[in-house]
Amino acid sequence: MGHERFVETDRNSFYGEYLYDQVVAQDHFLRKLEQVIDWKRFTRKLIRLYKGEGLVGRPPFDPALMLKVEMVAYLYNLSERQVEVYINENLPAKYFVGLAVDQKAPDHSTLTVFRERLLQRGKLKVFEEMLAEIVEIARQSGVQFGTIQIIDSVHSVANVNTAKDKKRQEKEGKEPRDGDARWGVKHKRKVKTETGKEIEQTEYFYGFKTHVSLNAESGIITSLEVTSGEAYDGHHFCSLVDHDLNQQLPVDTYAGDKGYDDGDNHYYLGLRGLHSAIHVKDNRIKKKDNNKEVWLALIETPQYQQGLKERYKIERKFGEAKQGHGFGRCRYLGSMRFGVQSFLTAIMLNLKRMVKILTGVGFKTQMDSVR
Repeated sequence: MGHERFVETDRNSFYGEYLYDQVVAQDHFLRKLEQVIDWKRFTRKLIRLYKGEGLVGRPPFDPALMLKVEMVAYLYNLSERQVEVYINENLPAKYFVGLAVDQKAPDHSTLTVFRERLLQRGKLKVFEEMLAEIVEIARQSGVQFGTIQIIDSVHSVANVNTAKDKKRQEKEGKEPRDGDARWGVKHKRKVKTETGKEIEQTEYFYGFKTHVSLNAESGIITSLEVTSGEAYDGHHFCSLVDHDLNQQLPVDTYAGDKGYDDGDNHYYLGLRGLHSAIHVKDNRIKKKDNNKEVWLALIETPQYQQGLKERYKIERKFGEAKQGHGFGRCRYLGSMRFGVQSFLTAIMLNLKRMVKILTGVGFKTQMDSVR
């Protein structure tokens, strides 16, 4: 687009590139991340959301540059204020974002305005489209997608002190700090009491859920939906399948845990000509009537058995998101802003995976990874 008008960065000056070539190793993760994506695709996509496409008022930062700043924040689990300081002090990060060596990073308020602009103009649809764009770029780049998709949900705790929040509501009559968050079940497990009796123990959380579809072979997140914590996982299965199929992924089998073992989900996969590897509950195959025969036949299929073997990969992906990138807790208040966190986390995880597959370079979590 010849009429683009952005803040000048001057990274491509001789001095800037010369210094970066000396400091940022050729195999640095952020250099590889800069190379594997055509970031101008996001300039063209996102500038449409700016007033007058960026031609009104003061020149904005290139929205692709702002997206890169977000990626640095999510890679290193940094707040808006922290990522501003980090980019100013870390030359590989400054190189990746596209700034001149002596140029200051966009301040934290600019990053907040960028995020809010995307929300106001397109709600979460903009972020959904960005995730789909990354999936498409991965496929165009040669990342191999397999035939098995895994669906599961992961919880994130609301950015709320629930004890204090309850006290404020009861004693001061105040509204909840996060009115969109809800109590949900984290997990149920069997435990033994002091007397040796086995009981089921339920652990709860207050917050939100992200419902995710992951391609087993590539390790790429292809679709996601965000809900409050109490949502029933099984109700989000079919819409994730639809979203995957709209992207023309080469899928023929869907795997999921027992939380998705709903007759409607099995039936829907059959309607779409897909195999089910949803983990069948024990009571289905312990029935004394003839209805169990269809379930016994299902669990004998090679697609079912292979799908169950792949399910661990999505749990591993959730562990990566929580342990390395702070996804266990919400960054912001409200379901819409948590949705931003979910999509940007998924995009960042996909970019990490793409760099690893396409270049062999893994991401180092050390904050001081300047070489």
